[in-house]
Amino acid sequence: MTNEKKAVIAGAGLVGALWAVILARRGYEVNVYEQRPDFRQAGYAGGRSINLALSERGWKAVEIAGIRAEIEAVAIPMPGRMMHGLDGSLTFQPYGEEGQAIYSVSRGGLNIELVKIADSHDRVRFHFNQKCLGVDLENGTIQFEDTRTGVKYAIENALIFGTDGAFSAVRSSLQRLPRFNYSQHYIDHGYKELCILPNLDGSHRMHTNALHIWPRGQFMLIALPNLDGSFTCTLFLPFEGEESFANLQTEAQVLAFFEKYFPDILPLMPSLAQVFFENPTSALATIRCSPWHYGHRMLLIGDASHAIVPFFGQGMNAGFEDCTILDALMDKYDEDWEAIIEEFNASRPEDTNAIADLALGNFLEMRDKVGDPQFLLWKKIEKHLHERFPKEFQSVYSMVSFSHIPYSEALAAVAAHERLFGKMLKIKGLEEKWNGTEVEGVFREWVRGR
Repeated sequence: MTNEKKAVIAGAGLVGALWAVILARRGYEVNVYEQRPDFRQAGYAGGRSINLALSERGWKAVEIAGIRAEIEAVAIPMPGRMMHGLDGSLTFQPYGEEGQAIYSVSRGGLNIELVKIADSHDRVRFHFNQKCLGVDLENGTIQFEDTRTGVKYAIENALIFGTDGAFSAVRSSLQRLPRFNYSQHYIDHGYKELCILPNLDGSHRMHTNALHIWPRGQFMLIALPNLDGSFTCTLFLPFEGEESFANLQTEAQVLAFFEKYFPDILPLMPSLAQVFFENPTSALATIRCSPWHYGHRMLLIGDASHAIVPFFGQGMNAGFEDCTILDALMDKYDEDWEAIIEEFNASRPEDTNAIADLALGNFLEMRDKVGDPQFLLWKKIEKHLHERFPKEFQSVYSMVSFSHIPYSEALAAVAAHERLFGKMLKIKGLEEKWNGTEVEGVFREWVRGR
């Protein structure tokens, strides 16, 4: 192998493992370094996970890697979300058109599968228990420490990709540079992982093919299905305030809180209090930075450069889309990494900043609006307009989850759609006229004014 065909990836998470597969298919010798022990043997540490929703952007990268069949085998389609009312009522809301779905995947299960696939390539080698100490920018080397032996060493003459997550050691080296921009913003809510175990026969205890949501205004609970019949549940709740993690300090407080707001789930969680106190309360941050590179031999991708909150289900998908874009740029510039990195760094941040904003906005929708009659009417009209005018109208959710429209265009559509539906929702008797000529007249006027 020539030096140009050698790559070092810091971080064996989802993006790092997938990117290793794509690079190997292009003939690169890839060495992946990971601080954790080999989770294929040690097991994937749980307790703070949020199940992932694989959608169109993620699937495209998976297809480029040539591994769609393998990933479909560990994914569960969710064509819609199931709303759980306080009174126990259920309402199913489709996400898109007939046949469209997002897919529930276990973070740990998917990561293990991707590492197995990557490790099967003779050009890929994984090195576990290797802590990244940062990058020597002057010499272009990346430094590691073997956590078992304490031996420190440096690797040179390779392309360096930092895929080591939101608290990236590779990025920390860049942060010491003058004019490096960095921001880290935590929201007021944290999250707690919970679990619904399967029935004795291994079947799911709720509707399998749906993302379940219990919206409660300032907080919510979600549940996504797993292949073993369980559901990974996540409680999103303020850290402080009247209803908050700060006020859930005893078993009695936890059970009273769930009895008040999620009574239908209590019979499904007999060990609720035990799991609640075993699992940590974790924080949620948006991270933005620039530039994402140093020279033309080191690049940040995935959460290392653009970590976002999980409320649009796009964190992994955005990271996978990084791989898709880089793969296309490798074709465009015949693997000239100086040109690839320059264009990627110039164009990609606009879209990752946009999905960061969209994810923050979607939190309000999920925890509050999804049970509102006006919102449900909005969604009904959205579906009608797309069926009647497929070339002129697509919902923001569909733009993000079921297309490759740039995230920045989807963000720009939010304000435009708010203007459109603001006018429609003022129509008297809209509940009966939602698919009538008056609504379509407002829509046509909106299209002409764009």
